[in-house]
This record gives sequence, C-alpha cells and structure tokens, in this order.
Amino acid sequence: SFYYPKPSHQKKKKMRVVMKRLSRALWDLKRTSSTKISRPLSTYIQSKSSYRESRDFLFASPWSATQLRGAKSRGADLKPGNVIEKKGRIYQVVKAQHTTQGRGGAIIQVELRDVDSGSKSNERFRTDETVERVFVAEKSFTYLYTDEETGNIVLMEPETYEQLDVPKHLFGECYVYLQDDMKVNVQLYNERAMSASIPTRVTCTVAESEIPMRASATPQYKKVLLDNGLTVQVPKHIVEGDKIIVNTIDHSYMSRA
Repeated sequence: SFYYPKPSHQKKKKMRVVMKRLSRALWDLKRTSSTKISRPLSTYIQSKSSYRESRDFLFASPWSATQLRGAKSRGADLKPGNVIEKKGRIYQVVKAQHTTQGRGGAIIQVELRDVDSGSKSNERFRTDETVERVFVAEKSFTYLYTDEETGNIVLMEPETYEQLDVPKHLFGECYVYLQDDMKVNVQLYNERAMSASIPTRVTCTVAESEIPMRASATPQYKKVLLDNGLTVQVPKHIVEGDKIIVNTIDHSYMSRA
C-alpha cells in the first residue's frame, strides 16, 4: 500500500517552498542595483510606513537614500549638515541656532549654502514650521587631483574607478589639506555631490619654521608655515622638515607624525 500525505501537510510544504523562493528573489533584487527598484515600490513603502520607519529604512539601505525626496521635518529638527529643498533649490544647513523672540515664540536661525552656486544666505524658521528634507547617501572616494581649468576636485570611486568632479567650495577651507590618495567622504543626492569632508587628522610637513626670540621667558609655542600654505602654532621644538598631525576642524597642532 502507498502512503499519501494529508492535504493540509502538503499545502503547508508547498507554501514553505514558495516563501523561500520569494524571500530569495527579494534578497537578490535588493542586492543587485537600485535601478531595478521601481518607483511604485518605493512610493508604496513610503506611504505605508511611518516617518520613523522610513528613516530607519534609509539608514539600513543606502541604495534607497536617493528614492526619498520631500520628507517633512520640523524647523526645530534642523542641524548642520542637513540638506533641504526650498523654492525648488537645494541647500545645505551650515549653521543652526535656536533663539526666542518674546511673544513671537521660538525660532531657528540657519545659515544655508546653495549647493549649485555655493553662495550662503541666512533664513529663519519657526520651530514648528514644516521643512522639506532631502536625504542623501554618503560614499567614500579617493582624491586624484585638482583641475586647474575648472577648479573642480577630481575624485575616484575605489571599487568602480569611476571619476567624480566635485566643486571646490563643497570642501570649504579644508580643500587645502587634500593629498594624493586621501580618502574623502561625499554626500550624494541623485549621483550629485551635496557636500564633501576630509579626515579630521591630516599629516602635514613644516615648510618654514619661525625662530623664537631669545628671552628670559621663552614662549612655549611659535608659528610655522605648512607645505599647504597654512600657518599654525606648534611647540617651539618643531623645526623645518618635521611632519606633524593637524586637526582639520580648527587647524590646530596635535602631535608629531
């Protein structure tokens, strides 16, 4: 005699097979490329998820960072580094300061940088005012060279070797620290650079050393000229040719390299 499994058991077995195949297909779809993720799927996810779920989803899946535009946020939540859209233009928040204006209530004073032109402007938002946030994806690149004709910084994606031109003003004053093969981070929106940053610790060479004056009270620090043109204060024992580590945030001496 033959044994035939019960229909319920057979149905459960088929369902497990189908679920495994479906899970595998979804994983392969996510792992391949963002171009294979349709906009209707992205829109569905956004419409069905809360703001917190959408934010967590973005950080968990970098490929989706360029899919979400127009997320609403409060003015009180704006912080330096945020990217917002205002009147059809993209801005990055440079500074943000909360202030109170008597009966007018609390406001936030922000300094914005136009991503296209690099120009800066000051704006005021009410803390409860709705602001349209733009979420960006951060990627690591390698510095190649500075194009003297355009003034752009030419970077290379280390895995694909594709080059990316980034306007110099996106690096701010820190562009002078750029060195061959230096790793930098770039925030992208739709494959377009929004901002760029360099490591906080960079090794520089002392080009010229100021000789301290002979006196009974010898100063502990002196000014030196670095090979990138910046002047920093260093301990008096640092001499020309020494390699030192500089903090790129406040341009201060940290230690010998």
